[in-house]
Amino acid sequence: MINKLIVCVLFTFCTLIILNANVGKVYSQEISPNTDSSGSGDLVTDTQFVFPKDEFYTAEVVAIQREGSEDVGGYTRDYQVLLIKFLDGPEKGQTIEIDQGQIPSITVVQKAKKGDKVVISKSTMSGESSYAIIDKYRIEPMLWVTGLFVVLIVGFGRKKGFMSIFGLAVSVLIIIKFTIPQIVVGANPLFVTVTSLVLIACMSLYLAHGFNKRTSLALASTLITLGISLVLALFAVAATKLNGMGTEEAFFLQLGPLGNLNLQGLLLSGILLGTLGVLDDVTTAQTATIDELKKANPSLSLKELYKRGISVGNEHIASLVNTLFLAYAGSALPLFLLFTTTKDQQPLWLTLNSEQIAEEIIRTIVGSSALVLAVPISTLLAAYVFSKKKTEKSLES
Repeated sequence: MINKLIVCVLFTFCTLIILNANVGKVYSQEISPNTDSSGSGDLVTDTQFVFPKDEFYTAEVVAIQREGSEDVGGYTRDYQVLLIKFLDGPEKGQTIEIDQGQIPSITVVQKAKKGDKVVISKSTMSGESSYAIIDKYRIEPMLWVTGLFVVLIVGFGRKKGFMSIFGLAVSVLIIIKFTIPQIVVGANPLFVTVTSLVLIACMSLYLAHGFNKRTSLALASTLITLGISLVLALFAVAATKLNGMGTEEAFFLQLGPLGNLNLQGLLLSGILLGTLGVLDDVTTAQTATIDELKKANPSLSLKELYKRGISVGNEHIASLVNTLFLAYAGSALPLFLLFTTTKDQQPLWLTLNSEQIAEEIIRTIVGSSALVLAVPISTLLAAYVFSKKKTEKSLES
């Protein structure tokens, strides 16, 4: 049974990757800008003006030539004149001066120091090039932090830790190679996300926890609860009349080539994706708890197993609901601060009524409801299955 399941999951995964490859080809042909109808790829210069793309390179701040503050139109702006050396690209090794802080002005935290690595943009118009520092270069430190994370997971989790990292990589791959491309080409975001979540749940749970009865029960509980969460999310979003325009990113999506994107479906997808992230924690923990209780005392009945499992689950609920809220609040903290600064201009009820705040509230409520429901569902399912062990053994004897 398990071998058949492995084959089915891997077959589905390979099918999605192949499907995505074909979709990617179609998408590149359909929306590739500045190409003629023959598909030759030549720039269309007789019907529209084509702006050259910016180029991006990394550079190191060699020296700070000048820095200070100056009064511009009644306000003070900080500026720096930096000598930077290119670390890659055709101008590698060359140095140029860049004035940082003209438009826009810079803050104290944005000021560069000697030895800092920065990202440089190069814009070319009418044969003339202009350079600007657009950000600090963070890839290398991010890789070091990621490496430390992997060492910690594998060091303490051993084989299961390694497999959980592998499961994470598979989940990321599914989202990048299937979910996003399908949504980009116009597929229903909700349908695509639900399909992806089922696949992610199967792959990540079995890879991290192994192919056993515990994992199968946790997966079943996760999928059942995820289905209920979908219904709750649909009801909550419809009842509150959310349209998915509560973030700046959603606004810019409407202005770009994805202007016809179903933002409400994208909002629902995001709610379900965040919910799944905590669901498997509850279902695997509850299933493992019931299994260990049965092993410790094989005489425990279905009722007793459920009662003791729920006792553990209640503690889990109390901590996870708060954890989920803090996770959402942390990501929306700048938004909360922004509304706090405008409390004198508008009443509290108007702030709570806004799309931005309402989306975060609905995310938290749907996710928390899923957590609460996951405990009795996973506990009952595990208690029912594991309580059969003693009966089956006694019949065999």
